[in-house]
Order: sequence, then structure tokens, then C-alpha cells
Amino acid sequence: MIHATKRIAGGAGLAAVLVKRAATLELDWDTRSKSRFSATDSTGREIGVVLPRGTTLRGGDVLVAEDGSMLRVIAAAQPVLQVRFCAEHGQPFDLLRAAYHLGNRHVPLELQPELLQFEPDPVLADMLRRQHLIVTEAQAAFEPEGGAYGEGAGHAHHHGHDHHDHGHDHGHAHDHAEAPARKPLAIPVKAHDAGHVHGPGCGHDHSHDHAHHEHGHDHKH
Repeated sequence: MIHATKRIAGGAGLAAVLVKRAATLELDWDTRSKSRFSATDSTGREIGVVLPRGTTLRGGDVLVAEDGSMLRVIAAAQPVLQVRFCAEHGQPFDLLRAAYHLGNRHVPLELQPELLQFEPDPVLADMLRRQHLIVTEAQAAFEPEGGAYGEGAGHAHHHGHDHHDHGHDHGHAHDHAEAPARKPLAIPVKAHDAGHVHGPGCGHDHSHDHAHHEHGHDHKH
């Protein structure tokens, strides 16, 4: 077994041609959220990944093995539930409300401009359908949001500049002391017709202008 103990987030600083030639590790979210695991790479080698505790891997990260070889991490397609708002019976804000309620339940959640994505949970799926949201099953790469201040928060964006050194005087000091606690955000849940549920037995045609089940989008990370 070959051990990999170094992670390069997003392959930052590496030549694209080298990353492209690297062997790959295709891993689901459950595995990528662990700091220690074993897996088989695309060349058939058994790899023992040993990273600092609390480290999570994202699609596009690069691991460096003890023999100097590199491994490109791919977020494997896995079963997920995708949540979209219903243009006929709802509004885009319904998706924001859904994210709020799922966040309150500490559900690992991926945010995309037009949908939410999380691991299958029939109870949560029923709750969301009762709120006029369209919930469908899919096989897709899953990249949930990270903690606001933790490693791997969301998708890393390397802008190539220091966010705190802008080269000009703002006229005030940046105080990075802990911010005061905010009051909980109260978002009212609209009452809906109990007989109107998006899903099996919903009682209306889902084939209107926007296709609920087939959007043709390829969500790659």
C-alpha cells in the first residue's frame, strides 16, 4: 500500500498538464469527508490516505503520495435528492426557505443557483414536497457546503490576491474579533393545501413548460 499524506486544494500551483496525467481517485462524499481511508486508484494501486483530522477532500484536489506521484480526486456520482421550486405553484424564494429549514437540521447540503442537493432522506423529501417544492432522485457528484470558518468551506476560489491588503487606506481598522451573536432568522412557512403534494400521487401534471425531472444539466465539479 502506498500512503498519501499531502493535499493540494484544487491542485493550486500545479501545471494543468501534470494534474491531467495524474492517476485518479474517484470517491463519494462519505469517503471524502474522512481524513483516513484506503482506496484503489485508476491504475489499480491501493492507496492509504492519511490527512490531518478534520480534513475533507473536494473534487479537483490533488494528493501527493510518499513516492512523489500525484493523485487527482474526483467526486463520484452518488444517489442524491435534487430540490427545485415549482414555477407553476411556487416561487424561487421557496428554495431559500427550504435551504433554511434543511440547515436547521444540519443536513449536508449543496447549494446551486437553481437547485439544492442532499443525500437521500424520504422524511425530508416529503416535508419539502408539502411546501410545493419538486424533489427528484438523481445520480450526481455531491459537494456540500462546508462550515463558514472551517477548512473547505464551500468551493474554494483562488483569486490570486490578498483580501485584506488592498493597497489603499480604508480609514478604519479591520477588527477580526468574534462577531456578536445574531438573532435567529424567523422565516414564516406558508400554509399550503394539504392535498397538493409534489411527488407520487400529487394529482397534477408535471410536464409544464419547465421539465422538472430532466433539465439536461450536467453538474460537474
